[in-house]
Amino acid sequence: MATEGQLEYESILCVKPEVNVYRIPPRASNRAIRAADWKLDAPDWTGRMRVTARGKVAFVKLEDKISGELFAQAPVDEYPGITVETVSDSSRYFVLRIQDDNGRSAFIGIGFGDRGDAFDFNVALQDHFKWVKQENEFRKQAQAPDTTPKLDLGFKEGQTITLNIGQSKKKDRSRPQSSGGLGLLPPPPGGKLAPPPSSRSTNHNTQPSAEGNDTGCLLDLDSSNSNSVAPSNPTSTSTSTSTSTSTASPDLWGDFDSVSSK
Repeated sequence: MATEGQLEYESILCVKPEVNVYRIPPRASNRAIRAADWKLDAPDWTGRMRVTARGKVAFVKLEDKISGELFAQAPVDEYPGITVETVSDSSRYFVLRIQDDNGRSAFIGIGFGDRGDAFDFNVALQDHFKWVKQENEFRKQAQAPDTTPKLDLGFKEGQTITLNIGQSKKKDRSRPQSSGGLGLLPPPPGGKLAPPPSSRSTNHNTQPSAEGNDTGCLLDLDSSNSNSVAPSNPTSTSTSTSTSTSTASPDLWGDFDSVSSK
C-alpha cells in the first residue's frame, strides 16, 4: 500500500549552479556562528544545489555539476530552524544539517559566490513554509465547527413594517419653482389672476362718484315734480344746485330744465 509521501509529487523551488561546501568546527557554545572561522579560500567541495519540495517538507540537495550524483541532502521541516541557519557576519553563508538514509546527521557550511544566489535560496525556503502555514490554517478552519452566531434578518412573529411611498414626491410638488433667481408665488386655486393694483384702485374711486351724481339728479327731479315749497335757505340750495351741475351729465340737465319750465 502506497504511503501518503509516495503519492505526493516533487516540485523544484530553486536551482543554483555553484555552491561551496565547508567543514566547520563543532559548536562550543550557544554563541552565533561566524563564517570567518571557516577556511573560505579553500572549500572542501563545490557543486550544484537544488531545492525541492515534497508535500510540506523541503529538501536541499547538493549534487555533482556534471553527473548530477547526490552528494548530500538536508530535509527541512521548518524555516528558520535548526536545519538551515544563517551566520552572524555574512548573508552569503549558511549552516546546513545534512542527513543520510540511516538517519545520521552532520553540520556543514555552505556559501555562494554571489549575494543574489544567497537571496534566492533564502526566499525560496520562506515562500514554501509560508504556503505550508496557510495550508495548516485552512485545514484547521475546515475541521473546526462554525460557532459564530448567524445574523437573523427575518421578521419575527407579529412584526410589521410601514412604508411611506410617494410622500417625498408630494413635498417636492408643493415647493414653488423659481426661474431666473426670482421667487414667484403659485397661482390662486381658481386659476384666475387678480387684476393689477392700479386698475382696481381706479375703478374703486370712480364708481361711487357716478352713483352719487345719479342720486342727486333723481332727488332734484322728485322735488320739482312734487311742487313742494322752496327751501328756506337759498344759499344751501344754490350750493347743492351748483355742485350737482358740475357733476351731472348733459342729458340729465336737459330733463331737469324741462321740468323746471313747467
